[in-house]
This record gives sequence, structure tokens and C-alpha cells, in this order.
Amino acid sequence: MDEKETILKISASPHIRSKNSTTGIMADVLIALLPATALGVWNFGIRAILLVLVCVVSCMVFEYLSELIMKRPTTVRDLSAAVTGLLLSLCLPVSLPFWMAILGSAFAIIVVKQLFGGIGQNFMNPALAGRCFLVMSFVGPMTHFTLDGITTATPLAQLRESGLHAISLKEMFLGTEAGTIGETSVAALLIGAAYLLIRRIIKLTIPLYYIFTFSVAILIYCWTQDMQLNDMFRFLLAHIFGGGLVLGAFFMATDYTTSPMSQDGKAIFGILLGILTFCFRIYGSSAEGVSYAIIICNLLVPLIEMITKPKAFGEGYEKKPMSENRGWITSVHLDENGQVIPDAKEKKGKMVRIVISICMIALLAGAMLGAVYAVTKKPIEDTAERKKQESYRAVMPDAASYSEDESVSMELLNQKAEEAGFDKVTLEGRTNAMDQDGAKLGTIWIITTHEGYAGDIKMAVGVKDGRITGVEMLSIGETTGLGMEARDNPAFRKQFLDKDVQAFSVVKTEPAAEDQIQAITGATITSKAVNGAVNTVLYMDRTEDGGLQDPEGGAEDE
Repeated sequence: MDEKETILKISASPHIRSKNSTTGIMADVLIALLPATALGVWNFGIRAILLVLVCVVSCMVFEYLSELIMKRPTTVRDLSAAVTGLLLSLCLPVSLPFWMAILGSAFAIIVVKQLFGGIGQNFMNPALAGRCFLVMSFVGPMTHFTLDGITTATPLAQLRESGLHAISLKEMFLGTEAGTIGETSVAALLIGAAYLLIRRIIKLTIPLYYIFTFSVAILIYCWTQDMQLNDMFRFLLAHIFGGGLVLGAFFMATDYTTSPMSQDGKAIFGILLGILTFCFRIYGSSAEGVSYAIIICNLLVPLIEMITKPKAFGEGYEKKPMSENRGWITSVHLDENGQVIPDAKEKKGKMVRIVISICMIALLAGAMLGAVYAVTKKPIEDTAERKKQESYRAVMPDAASYSEDESVSMELLNQKAEEAGFDKVTLEGRTNAMDQDGAKLGTIWIITTHEGYAGDIKMAVGVKDGRITGVEMLSIGETTGLGMEARDNPAFRKQFLDKDVQAFSVVKTEPAAEDQIQAITGATITSKAVNGAVNTVLYMDRTEDGGLQDPEGGAEDE
């Protein structure tokens, strides 16, 4: 054979002839992402271009170096690394430091893609894996969004904080809102999606089931909240236009490697995505949820394909013995069109095995968690106690010792607080702060407010002579970069200290009076929750053992 002739490796039939190549598909994806990239640059400025270039170049360099070290064929020219870099950059806030973007690119390419065999072998979308890695590692920078140089909350965060009146559907559709570089303009993303559909790079199955399931869940939720019909659809459109739903549905959930192959599998995949995204957005601590929904469903793809795998020709036969010496005759049951009729017993048995396997895994996981809990229970309790003592010192540093006050029932105090109008909090403990001579300096209250944005907030609040001496967060799960500033930003808590007031009120502008507290930007609900707890402590301290007398200004001024 002539050396110039190409040696072909023929695999087993059947064969599908296609003009598509990996490079061609990736080039089409890059072209489809250009409108969203251009709008992102228009919206956020020159730094957006630099961040995109950093991610794309980093991904290509890491792919080349990792394949060089692992002695694999170089695949940089197929543009898959460039697509990963561009997708990652479009999922990042424009203010993210470049070195963090490079670290995220390294995780996406080296850990998620190359360590598992390269293109076609990764178990989850590399770009989304890189983004989630950065969110878990650098919460503050990844949730710090700016627009025209001003720090602001994303439309979804504003929707959760302030309601429908705080957002503009038109601006969300066109892309003149805060967010990551590529998620703000739904119009640009839909143009790119249409290009991919016309070029037949993707099919509509996954995005359609994804968005439809999510929409149905949102509408049912709105119905349970007694929303007006107009508000229901505005709320739905806000969730579709906001965040990375469209970007994730058309550009990431449709990834060939990490999505099911069969049509039934794609449908199940899309439905699961819609349900998970709904749960994360409505009941989770973050206004987003697309990234984690897609990654979780990526991990479920093998199970989905196991259940939805179509029958191959010849499967489903029965074995009938002729005699002990003449062997076996196999018979296949066909329908009127000549298609194999699956064996019901075999299909049922397969499903039973799957269910048993899942149950065994769940039992094993439960046993392991139980064992871990038994081992760690005492250290966790010791850590909690140590944290409580540290919080005592933080909110009442002048005290020499602390003694829990058990002279009054907390149940009675909570009842009296509720009668006074403080029904959104729970008083959990009262501790006396003592000086060197054993005299009482002040009181430390452990209080939980139930008005937090993402759930309960447990706090330690010190009060002495009617003035707040300190506020510390014991347990808080608010939105990272927004509500978590109540814990991470001492300047917010210092506003309560050493002021002779009966009750504080929350304002969004610069405080004009001593009894006003400036809310955390984009976290008004969290600010009011903390403020309500502090006002409760002030009221309980003013009354004798939490008496029923209601002095002026007792309730929180909303």
C-alpha cells in the first residue's frame, strides 16, 4: 500500500455518514455565542473582552499542556477548549480577578475534561464545573456584580428581595441589566440558539422540556401564592429572562457528551432540569440554580440511559430447550411491522434490579452517614459551645465571665414578646455577663429571626444599660455576597452599637438619624430581619423580665 494512502479503521456496523466534524460543530457553537458575547462587551465594557480572552486562551493552553504531559494527541485545533473557555467566561461576573478565571479554566480542562480521557469522556459540562468550582472557592468575587461601575444586585435577586416592581422585563430581555457577561441578553442568546437549531447542531427536545417543566412549576407556585394572572406571567417571564436559564438550556444542557442519547432520555433529562432549577431558585438560598441543576443531571445521565436504552434487534427472545443433546432454539417475537416485542418479564426484572441497586446504595450511604454522625457528634457539640463562648466575648468584651440565666422560662418570654408584636423571632437563651467581682454588667440574648431571605438567622446580641454592645451571627445561610454581608461586613453590625434608642428602622439611603440603619445593598430583607431581632432584644431588656409594658417604638418600623 502506498505510504500516502490513508489506513481506514472500520468499526462494526451500522454506520452513519455525516458531514459534521468536531471542529465544525465547535465553530458553529462559537459563532452562535458571538451575539451574547458582543452584547456582554457592550454592556460591561473593555474588561469583558479581556476576561473572555483570558478564559479562552487559558483553556487552550491548559489543554495543550495536559495532552503533552499525558502523551495524548493534541486536540486544541478542534476548538472544544475554546468553546469551554468562552462558555466559562460568559458565566463569570466582569469584575472577577483574572487569576481566578485562569484557575477556573484549569479546573475545567485538566480536572473535569483531561483527567477523564479528554473530549467525549468528561462526566459533566467542563465550563459549568469550572464555574461551580469558582463559586464554592471564591464566593464574594463570584457574586459581586457591577453595572456602569456601580455594585448592584442581579434582576433575579431584586425580584426575590423587592418583588415584580423592582425589575424591567424589557431590560432583562435586551440585556441592560447586571449579571454575568453572557446571561443578561435573552435576545442575543435566542439568536444564537436559533442558529444552532437551523444548523442542526442541537435539537429542541432538551430545551423545550426544560423550559416547559420549569414554567409549569413556576405557574403552580404562583397559583399557590394567590398571584393575579398578570403577575403570574410576569413572574414567569422574569425567571425565564433572568439568570442563566436560556444560556444553560440551549448551550450547556445540550452538550453531546453529558446529555442522554435517546429521545426518551432527553425528555427525562429536560424534565429533571426544570424541576431542579425550580427548587433551587424558589426554595434555595441563591436566586440562580441552573449551573447546579445541569451538573446534577449530568451525573444522572448513566442511570437515565440505562432506563431508556432502546432494544437492539434480537433482544427479547425466549429460549426453548429441544432436548438435552440437541441444544437450544431461540425464538424472537415480532409485531406486524417486524419490530421486536420486548419481553415483559425481562423488562420488569431489569427495572427491579435498578430499584434494588438504588435502594442498596441509599442504605449504604445512610449507614455511612450514621457512622460519621456518631463519630463527629461530640466534636460538633464542643465546637458549637466554643463558638457560643466566642460570640459572648465578641458582643460583651468587658465581661469576665458568663452565666446562663435560668430564672425565667424562655417559653414565657417568647409568649410575652409575641404579645408585644414580635412574632417573627424566637428567644432561645439569656446569659448574664459578669464583671470581676461577680456583678452583672449586661445581658446576652440568643435569638433566632424567621424573616431571613433564605431561612432562619441565629444571632447573639449583647445589651447593657439599654444600648447594644455587640451583634454576632451564630447561624446564617443568606445569599452569598448579599445577605451574607450581615455576617461578613462588620460595618453593618456596628450601626447598632452604643446608641440610646428604643428601636431601629431600616433605610436604603444614608442614615439621617441615630435610630436609622442603612440596609445592605441588595439585601433589604436580611437587613430588616437582623433589625427586627435587635429591636426585640431592646424591648425585652427595657421591660422587667420581658414584661408586657409596651414602651414607645416597641415594634420594628418597616
